[in-house]
Amino acid sequence: MADLPMEEIDDLPELVDDAQPTKMPSLVDQYKEKPKDEDWQVPKTRKRKSRDVDMEDSEDVVIDSLKGSDDFLKKVSNDAEEGMDTTEVVAAPSKKRSKGEENEMRKIPVPPNRYGPLKENWVQLVTPVVKQLELQMRFNMKKRVVEIRNPPAVTDTTKLQKAADFVRAFVLGFDLQDAIALIRMDHLFLETFEIDDVKFSLKGESKSRAIGRIAGHHGQTKLTIENVTKTRMVVAGAKIHLLGAYQNIRMARHSICSLILGAQPSKVYGTLRHYASRVNERL
Repeated sequence: MADLPMEEIDDLPELVDDAQPTKMPSLVDQYKEKPKDEDWQVPKTRKRKSRDVDMEDSEDVVIDSLKGSDDFLKKVSNDAEEGMDTTEVVAAPSKKRSKGEENEMRKIPVPPNRYGPLKENWVQLVTPVVKQLELQMRFNMKKRVVEIRNPPAVTDTTKLQKAADFVRAFVLGFDLQDAIALIRMDHLFLETFEIDDVKFSLKGESKSRAIGRIAGHHGQTKLTIENVTKTRMVVAGAKIHLLGAYQNIRMARHSICSLILGAQPSKVYGTLRHYASRVNERL
């Protein structure tokens, strides 16, 4: 039986560059706004439709409002003299910071394969947590966990959660320069999902092929997804960890799920090209 002729396809997207650098820039540098050379245009002012107001009518309105405020102040003073509670009139400003208990602690378990990197980069991990966030941090040798605690008389858990996410990102396998972006920026998040969450029927070699489609030849597919979506990805067996902004993580997760479900990399590259063009137009 003669071999069937293969069709040549010349319109595939070329997002992968052979001369692409193997070292990725840090997320902090990638999220910095680039200055534009174009001069800003002065917005045109719109004409407002103003109506002529009689000065006598406006003075009457101001006098009536002042009389009303005087009556309100007299009523409050009378209520205070009679012993009534006036806390409803003057309310304290609300604070939107998350509060917890004093000496609240976060514990991050460390897997055995991350003991070596944790020991080598311990000084770089402790320095931003202790000096910038002003927290207490130690490694519990018995329980094999990293413990981060608030100092005494501090109940705000915002910095505590930032430090916990920073250490957790490093433990999951992210680079130290990428993980430290969680401390410097407020709009970055961590997300973890498994291949079984996308398609449970993948077993054995089928799951291995799905992991291979995510990584690509020499990691080019993974690198392309990270460059276009401005995220960082770690493929640890059947688990996939993502670090980046919410919308970028959403696009990267959609591309990874398409690869798991069997989509060709060329189709995913076309979707990423369309997404990149939309982001550039928006900026």
